[in-house]
Amino acid sequence: MGATTVTVTVPGEGEGEGEGKGKRKREGAGAGPVRLFCTDHGGDGPPLLLLHGLAGHCGEWDALAARFAATHRVIAFDARGSGASTRRPGDVTRAANVRDVLAVARRFGLAGPDTVLVGQSMGGLTALLTAAAHPEVCRALILIEAGPAGPSPGLPEQIGRWLDSWPVPFPDREAAEAFFGGGPAGRAWAAGLAPGPGGLHPRVDRDVMVATVQENAHRDHWDAWDRVRCPVLVVRGENGTMKPEEAERMRARHAATRTVVVPDAGHDAHLDNTAAVYGEMASYLAVLAGSGPG
Repeated sequence: MGATTVTVTVPGEGEGEGEGKGKRKREGAGAGPVRLFCTDHGGDGPPLLLLHGLAGHCGEWDALAARFAATHRVIAFDARGSGASTRRPGDVTRAANVRDVLAVARRFGLAGPDTVLVGQSMGGLTALLTAAAHPEVCRALILIEAGPAGPSPGLPEQIGRWLDSWPVPFPDREAAEAFFGGGPAGRAWAAGLAPGPGGLHPRVDRDVMVATVQENAHRDHWDAWDRVRCPVLVVRGENGTMKPEEAERMRARHAATRTVVVPDAGHDAHLDNTAAVYGEMASYLAVLAGSGPG
């Protein structure tokens, strides 16, 4: 059975909830409901909820999801402001993203003691904050190139420059893949583009992405990390941007933390070396399953 798509609606203040299948509707800016595009990869085992990084899309997880669907219940979704979810949401705070995780988890029946939240980069921070504030909804965390360090005053400007450097529109898929570095990561980033006038265009707005990282510019999240009580696997890319000192500090402050380094991988370790990330995750999940609840 192949993956299916579902759109989960996170209501605005005073509004009800709902969802519609297979829709990729984009909404205007404002404080109304946010629609989250989800991919249900199926599977009958312990749940995995996959959260992508800034400006990414849930399709980044397809290769890992295909491997895990034989042993796990696997769901991924486009974060607000990204992919086929609401493009210009009125609220892009970390708290809003945490609410989205809860809404998706509840829609698919994943909010419980068996669920593992898996997040890369900004998605990993969202997973961390969800576990800290709502320990009842997850069994463990797997954080790929993600942690609580900060503040990062230059991050909004850095993200803005990065997005401004994209030669939009890309003339074709091949040009986009080359711009994003080629290989699996280049293909995944190119797959996140959409056809439009003159070629392929991003499915994110620059200003929304810059606003999304504003909190990271001004604060760290070590206070939230200290509230995490579940086991955690921290995955760094050998050539990634997460500093070894951050991972070591995480382990020192939270004893139930395991850290691993994926060879031949950068910040997008789940794309650069999918087989190694799968191996580390599968090994960790097997040990977790054997350790029983708690």
